[in-house]
Amino acid sequence: MNHTLLAALRAMQPELAAIRQDIHAHPEIGMEEARTSALVAARLKEWGLEVTEGVGRYGVVGTLKGRQPGQRAIGLRADMDALLINEATGLPYASTNPGTMHACGHDGHTTMLLGAAKYLSQHRDFGGTVQFIFQPAEEGRGGALAMLADGLFERFPVDAVYGLHNEPGIPLGQFAIRPGPFMAAPDRWLVTFKGTGGHGGATPHLSTDVTVLQAQFILALQTIVSRNIAAVDSAVISVGAIAGGAFGSTNVMPAEIRVGGTARSYLPAVRDTMERRMRELAQGLAATFGCRAEVEYSRKGTPLVNHAEQTAIAARAAEALAGAGKLDDNAQPVTGGEDFAFMLEKKAGAFMFLGQGAGGATSEGLHTPTYNFNDDAIPYGVGYWVSLVQEELKLA
Repeated sequence: MNHTLLAALRAMQPELAAIRQDIHAHPEIGMEEARTSALVAARLKEWGLEVTEGVGRYGVVGTLKGRQPGQRAIGLRADMDALLINEATGLPYASTNPGTMHACGHDGHTTMLLGAAKYLSQHRDFGGTVQFIFQPAEEGRGGALAMLADGLFERFPVDAVYGLHNEPGIPLGQFAIRPGPFMAAPDRWLVTFKGTGGHGGATPHLSTDVTVLQAQFILALQTIVSRNIAAVDSAVISVGAIAGGAFGSTNVMPAEIRVGGTARSYLPAVRDTMERRMRELAQGLAATFGCRAEVEYSRKGTPLVNHAEQTAIAARAAEALAGAGKLDDNAQPVTGGEDFAFMLEKKAGAFMFLGQGAGGATSEGLHTPTYNFNDDAIPYGVGYWVSLVQEELKLA
């Protein structure tokens, strides 16, 4: 364990926690992060970094060059956006923006990367360049693609790029990573069944009933993973919404029902099979019931695949900081999605999980109204970034 580095970073923790709690109190959803990106840019300028704002609309990139010889460059990325959730933590720094909260810890991610920028600006004995990438709109609003389309890696060249996410299910100060597929493609789907509707009491026999059709479809969906996907491959299909009819007129059979949900996978062939079979089942069953089906399958993300060499580098950095036994380098893949996956399609790199445990935070999971990032995890996150620069750019 790097006790010296962690001690120095714990001395910075009160200042960084104040930044994190300020960001937490003023959450902004994707592509609306005006205040957050301005705060980030101001801090980076204060610490002497070269700062570029407006990358992919609200993205910020801080550039820091080491004092030692070296041509290599790496990117360190954090996300800044919040979620449309009503906060129920009761914290003194709870969201002041009703209906919006930092329920995924992006306030902590932003703060930890800011902490690394400050520390490294004061300890520049490394060779090469660090690009501090602050991304907007990770939560399904296209922030990574927006930054890439705005020339992120052409304007700020890197040899490798790294990401970090907190995980309440891992003990504080521990890390988890794996090479290869690590997070899933987060797809969304919507099926609209259309029939004639009718009087449910007097003339159901003269109607085409979309309610029975949607029930059969939902049951049939369960056969895709169990019977069309190999048992050794992972996939998930879940229904998240059903809408049709009116409870004020329960004697009326609706003419239309919508069913929607999510699908998760790691492999292109599995993803293709899920979409194909979903369309076949919806349209085939609709024809059987004398109805029509409209299927929308949206590929909202891409699987996050860690590169082997950079995963090994990231693992060494985490273990050098936290000590032996504090790293799981063969962690279970996660079926959650992550926008950083698009960056890993363009550049070699790796994505790491940082344990935040319970400690000074709630033990609630991500994306819940009572979640709160654990400020005691800040030194470990900052330390990981610093240790990673040590590994990649040979910090003296």
